Amino acid sequence: MMDREHVKGAADKAKGAIKQGAGKLSGDRDMETEGKIDKAKGFAHNAAGDVKDAARDAADALKK
Repeated sequence: MMDREHVKGAADKAKGAIKQGAGKLSGDRDMETEGKIDKAKGFAHNAAGDVKDAARDAADALKK
């Protein structure tokens, strides 16, 4: 099951890829840049989700 950060990350990466592709096709550099920024946000959300997962796993290991 994906947590909230991973879901946000996947959504931002998908949105970014679409914007970036549309910007390339239309020659709109601003939209292409927005897409790259959205993709970067997606990677950041995924990293945050990974940190939360690691912290949760460590806490669970201590309970055992």
